Amino acid sequence: MEITGPLESQQFSPQEPSQDDIDEYRRLSAEQAAGVAVVSTVWKGRDYAATVSAYLSVSYDPPTMLVSLYEGSRIAQAVAASGQWALTILTTDQRRQANWLASPGTPVEGLLAQVPFRRGPATGCAVLDGGLAYFEAATTAVHEAATHLLVVGEVVSMGSDAQWHPGISPLLHYAGDYRSLKAQ
Repeated sequence: MEITGPLESQQFSPQEPSQDDIDEYRRLSAEQAAGVAVVSTVWKGRDYAATVSAYLSVSYDPPTMLVSLYEGSRIAQAVAASGQWALTILTTDQRRQANWLASPGTPVEGLLAQVPFRRGPATGCAVLDGGLAYFEAATTAVHEAATHLLVVGEVVSMGSDAQWHPGISPLLHYAGDYRSLKAQ
């Protein structure tokens, strides 16, 4: 196909989506399986942590991660302000921790009292014990996108301490619930 003239672009006027559109988007986007992780940071001497399923590896060189956080949440404010964070990818054995840190109204004080963790070697942020992998990151950019902040960070430390066994599986979020991979 050859393009010989200037490209025409069509402008659309922005409109507010209806509640039906939002509900349909939520239903359809739940059809994608996503890994479950915990993002954490330390800000003003206090630990912050929350369960997330919107994160990704951006680049291998340099190693770079991205996490999407609801802009109005405590974790988004803390991660954006602190400039560093950790992401622990969870196993199915960590469903209890995922539920706790995903619960609305979790206390600020003692948030991690019932979650086994250690301090990351580079940032001091909480890294959950037994995770499939962890990444500590120094924030390089924060982008506003609709109702969320997209936080990009260069990885400054990483590792894994999950003991491999035949039944180990990443914790997944699919169709509104936690799932695991089944061995074939």
